[in-house]
Amino acid sequence: MNRVAQAPALDSQIPAAPEQDRQALLEIRDLTKRFSLSGDFLEQLRFKGGKLVRKQEFVHAINGVSLDIQRGEALCVVGESGCGKSTVARVVMGLLSPSGGEIRYDGARIDSLSSRQLLPYRKRMQMIFQNPYASLNPRMTIQQTLEEPLRLHHPDWDRQKVRDKVEEVMASVGIAPDWGKRFGHEFSGGQRQRIAIARALAVDPEFIVADEPISALDVSIQAQVLNLLMDAQRDRHLTYLFITHDLAVVEHFGTRVAVMYLGTVCEIAPTATLFATPRHPYTQALMSAIPKLEDDRPQHIRLSGEVPTPVNLPSGCVFHARCPHANERCRIEIPRLIAKEDGSQVACHAVEEGRL
Repeated sequence: MNRVAQAPALDSQIPAAPEQDRQALLEIRDLTKRFSLSGDFLEQLRFKGGKLVRKQEFVHAINGVSLDIQRGEALCVVGESGCGKSTVARVVMGLLSPSGGEIRYDGARIDSLSSRQLLPYRKRMQMIFQNPYASLNPRMTIQQTLEEPLRLHHPDWDRQKVRDKVEEVMASVGIAPDWGKRFGHEFSGGQRQRIAIARALAVDPEFIVADEPISALDVSIQAQVLNLLMDAQRDRHLTYLFITHDLAVVEHFGTRVAVMYLGTVCEIAPTATLFATPRHPYTQALMSAIPKLEDDRPQHIRLSGEVPTPVNLPSGCVFHARCPHANERCRIEIPRLIAKEDGSQVACHAVEEGRL
């Protein structure tokens, strides 16, 4: 994971929502997602020992993920590339169908809904994609790009009302009015991401999934985009599912953090708790890799072995082959998230048994 020694300057930490508003807006239970590598039915057939057998292989991208996202918070999901965090975001938004589990939004189950049934939720749930160069339609002007979601979700609005709303949202993200006549290729990456944020905010959502929204931007622009997202949350009372691999950003932006490894959640904790006392061995290794200037900082933890393939998942804990604290139970039994007194949850047999 790439991290920087010093986090970009941000305006302020996002405040936690008042207690009376802290009810789960999004609930994910035992979510799984797998992708077939075997092709169609005929391609799966093989001759083995003189018999015709069917062989199927899957990429196990998500394996039993359970998360709650409270109203008004920013839950950051971190992990190595390929750990499944972006897949979780796309399944939550209905861009991918889950292989198992449940997703509930504001108490209603949404993972089994059709495209038409999901339409009312599309207005409440919006997504900001990672690559601002690919997420804008090159054939549409910025005005048309921002008008499109409004015309879809508010077909009864007249032309003037749509234009007034576009002007309002453009002003809220610092977009000049004359940008509307231009096309996406005429703007820099940071400007395009502002446009993408404006498009997400146009329909006044209450929940936004941001899938690594700053990873494709220059470091000098990243703080501007993060500040814009934080201002939007404060002004519009937004809830975020923020996907990232940059722990320096997480420390300033997140209310809580979920750490993923090979499609599973290792640890969930309030941001300050996670950075002060990481409990899971994988989280400890990640934290030790953050460059710091203190003389008394713990030494960097070097993990041995290779990351297992998501095609052939290891038995038991998916981290046991690289964990210095693993025992026979870790190799056989899959750990479950266990709540701790400080508000964190850890999926680790060594922590449960008091060995770590």
